[in-house]
Amino acid sequence: MNTVPRITDAQRRARLARRHLPDPGRRASTTREVAESVLALHATDAATVYLSAAARMDSPSHESIERELYEREALLRMTAMRCTLFVVPTALAPVMLAAVGRPNAAARMKGLLRRLEANGYGNAAWLENISRSTLEAVRERGEATTAELATAVPGLDRQLVVSPGKPYESRRSIATDLLFALAADGHLTRGSRRGGWTSNQHAWTLAPELPDMPAPLARAELVRHWLDAFGPGTVADLKWWTGWTITETRKAVAAAEAVEVRLDEGAGYALAEDLDAPVAEPEPSAALLPALDPTPMGWRERGFYLDPDHVLALFDRMGNIGPTVWWDGRIVGGWAQRKDGTLAWRLLKDRGREARMAIETEAERMTAFLGERRFNPAYRTPLERELTS
Repeated sequence: MNTVPRITDAQRRARLARRHLPDPGRRASTTREVAESVLALHATDAATVYLSAAARMDSPSHESIERELYEREALLRMTAMRCTLFVVPTALAPVMLAAVGRPNAAARMKGLLRRLEANGYGNAAWLENISRSTLEAVRERGEATTAELATAVPGLDRQLVVSPGKPYESRRSIATDLLFALAADGHLTRGSRRGGWTSNQHAWTLAPELPDMPAPLARAELVRHWLDAFGPGTVADLKWWTGWTITETRKAVAAAEAVEVRLDEGAGYALAEDLDAPVAEPEPSAALLPALDPTPMGWRERGFYLDPDHVLALFDRMGNIGPTVWWDGRIVGGWAQRKDGTLAWRLLKDRGREARMAIETEAERMTAFLGERRFNPAYRTPLERELTS
């Protein structure tokens, strides 16, 4: 009789700490190494990318992080999981594109066509023509902002009524939807930044050509990568993280040849090689991770590292997590940058003198990294607001 292997919450935290929160002696040297350890860096909030990288690097430099982010040799900005912007290791980009990018693009193009027809602006042939014209305009210019392209390409500046007749009815240009869809489909990528380091305004440039992969093969490959970085985990975790349907998720897990395991919360999956031997628990270490960091956003079911009583303080109403304080593989509090540049932090669960001293040291390290730079999270959470008031 085959026995389903059991992986306890303590073993899951040991894996999390070793892979995502390395102790001071094992931190990364480059942003690429950081991105590879967590698969991709959330880039919806521009400041998050810098802070996620710095928290895991031994000698973080704002300039070196920025250079890696914008050279596009080792890292690429792309629309990936859940139609969200990420910074992805270039080697993993073809998998991301086939597994999540192109399906997202197809859905967005379908929605855009529906809105075009509803507004009486055009049909599928018109959409195809304006897509070609837009890509040609980017090719001619090298890079261009959404506003510049809307002026250069006839018809791209037309306004669409979204959700007509609803209380939340709004208007937005065709350019906004089309450029996002073309980027998700692998045709465009974010070019140079317009504004300061916390700005989300970028020019568009042509994306590098990536190898094609069949979607089912790419989904299975992405599951293997996720299990290697975040596993073990549940089908619900993977479905939430990728944005796939439950059927797609289950098929991808099966194709990845994941091994069923028993978690403290129920059934889960892991890579076979992850079961060879117990993971030695690392020495406790502290980390200050930013809002929307890929570690706390890596699972839907977070009970093994997050006390459910702390959710209301650390998350906003849409489910976005704010800045978090970590100790020994658990979230133990939150932090924020005040207007004068100092970092304020608070424990929601005391872990003793050793933890407090390590967290204070980490707060000083991140303060030194930030220097004169200031930021506010794009999504404010109750504890972060309280700490900055």
